[in-house]
Amino acid sequence: MIALLLRDLRLAVRAGGGFGLGLAFFLIVTILVPFGVGPETALLSSIAPGILWLGALLACLLSLDRIFALDWEDGTLDLLATAPLPLEAVVSVKALAHWLTTGLPLVLVAPLLGVLLNLAPQGYLWLLISLALGTPALSVLGTFGAALTVGLKRGGLLLSLLVLPLYVPSLIFGAEVARRGALGLQLTTPLLLLAGISAGAIALLPFASAAVLRVNLR
Repeated sequence: MIALLLRDLRLAVRAGGGFGLGLAFFLIVTILVPFGVGPETALLSSIAPGILWLGALLACLLSLDRIFALDWEDGTLDLLATAPLPLEAVVSVKALAHWLTTGLPLVLVAPLLGVLLNLAPQGYLWLLISLALGTPALSVLGTFGAALTVGLKRGGLLLSLLVLPLYVPSLIFGAEVARRGALGLQLTTPLLLLAGISAGAIALLPFASAAVLRVNLR
């Protein structure tokens, strides 16, 4: 599992399209929003949690089709399916590699980009916490969607249509945690719901993804 994880990390860095692309997209969205809504600091401060979460969600979406596509094209996925390593473990490692190369950098850079949107000072910590809790679910859900569309021509659009509705609960509760944290309000309920979504996705979806891959590889 460690060897597979290191391989996927190296491929993400060398091949491009995953590592760095998400950060660039996140930065572009954050920079363009003030041009679109105006320079009013009060307005930017109120929409900053939602914009930052939406930017992180779309940035995660960019590299989902590469999770299994390269392995499908060169036959590696067939070898992984017949290897002693359970396919559920392979899916888990793929999701972890996606989070390390896409989700984790977004979590680390989000507070810096919050400055551009005039995020309230007390909201930075909760923005970081909400993204740290929510982005693993985005990677696991995206891995499930990638498993559903593996081998399909032009499956990127279909993948987006399948995954985006599944992302909505994480977006709602994650943005609400950051918003309430910025306003100093009570945030236990959305925080627990966000953590529950991530925990449930991590516990259940690798098995569903592995089952889908077995069907697609027949």
